Amino acid sequence: MSEDVQIFIDGDACPVKDEIYRVTVRHGVPAVLVSNAYIRIPEHALISRQIVTNGFDAADDWIAERAHAKSVVITADILLADRCLKAGARVIGTTGKPFTDDSIGAAVATRAILADLRVGISEAGAPRAGGPAPFTKADRSRFLSALDEALVALKKAV
Repeated sequence: MSEDVQIFIDGDACPVKDEIYRVTVRHGVPAVLVSNAYIRIPEHALISRQIVTNGFDAADDWIAERAHAKSVVITADILLADRCLKAGARVIGTTGKPFTDDSIGAAVATRAILADLRVGISEAGAPRAGGPAPFTKADRSRFLSALDEALVALKKAV
């Protein structure tokens, strides 16, 4: 495992892939897009893809096993974020909100509560409503700032 600064992207539903690619090239930091299926990436020496099996959490497992103190993980998956933080990685949500040791416990607990509520609603036969909020320009801007900030900090620490 390389201990150089690098980016791991939980790629299957990532809305900021193009932004990550641009930042990768600008900072000269390699990025790996991890997914369960082929996703097109730009042809560039710093950008690669890793296709994993369709097994449950295969992409998450691949990323978590390689996350380290000089890596940035991009994911909206709270449980993957928790695993990567425990490995020492910096973790940024796709809306630009960093996951931190201070915030992850509440995020995991909220996720568990919402999962329980969804099960209760589906068992009651009530229609499901909601879903994630629409992705906005502000989310994209916040994401770019958070990724740039994380990479600058990691590169200074090298």
